[in-house]
Amino acid sequence: MKIENKNSALTEKICIITGANSGIGYETTKLMCAEGVTTILVCRSQEKAEKAIERIKQDIPDAKAEFAIADLSSQKQIGAMARDLLKRYPKIDVLINNAGSWYSDFDLTEDRFERQWAINHLSYFLFTHLMLTALQKSDDPRIINVSSDSHFQGKIHFKDVSLRKNYHGLRAYAQSKLANVLFTLEFERKKPSGFEHISINAVQPGLVKTDIGLKHSISFHGLMWKIRRWLGVSPEKGAATSVYLAISEEVKGVSGKYWDKCKPKPPSKKAEDKEDAHKLWQLSLEMCAIRSFFP
Repeated sequence: MKIENKNSALTEKICIITGANSGIGYETTKLMCAEGVTTILVCRSQEKAEKAIERIKQDIPDAKAEFAIADLSSQKQIGAMARDLLKRYPKIDVLINNAGSWYSDFDLTEDRFERQWAINHLSYFLFTHLMLTALQKSDDPRIINVSSDSHFQGKIHFKDVSLRKNYHGLRAYAQSKLANVLFTLEFERKKPSGFEHISINAVQPGLVKTDIGLKHSISFHGLMWKIRRWLGVSPEKGAATSVYLAISEEVKGVSGKYWDKCKPKPPSKKAEDKEDAHKLWQLSLEMCAIRSFFP
């Protein structure tokens, strides 16, 4: 991947990436470190974070990589991590909400939400809210939400977003990826005075050769993912659009769009439904116990 107009000021920037120890998140982190950006890996355990940083430094010895720990299915842990990060980094330049999960079987988190909904959507919504004061202090703050073209098959089941009565892993995943785009576009519409300089975009990384479809799958779903992912691109190529949006001067100030292969493209009609976006925003505020999203 080639980043045009590389900015020497990148060495002064700080970026947070969730789900950073493997797959697309790891390659995104590695590419950001290669550009000289101080990059914080959000991982579930210190062991995973340290191993990922060790691997990165084998290729990039001077990489400025640090870590923060949280299980993103837990709002309590997200809150604790955010408080720690705000003490360590009063200013943040880039937030890449990359963490994604896939589960064949239905289960609830400690907050009583379906796991994919909690990790793939609510963690994006809550963590972004908690980091806004730090992002606001940047001259060029950027938020990137990693979604998927799976959102074209998605529907927000407002009466039962946890899909308790009719769960299927693919249905839950598509719903969460649609929520990513709805959140992105509604954030852009709702930005109040003082937050106009924050850019936010959603990304389609493409079909990528990762293990997301293997970790928590029944045997049949795992087999189907192994077959399907052979058609995919490398995790590095999957990370390219996120990195482009994070650091390229070409897209400074560009916001509220859905991106694929470093170019904007129309999202689904459902993603552009303003009524559903508002309903999802209000539901997410309630689920995350947030009174006002913009502090």
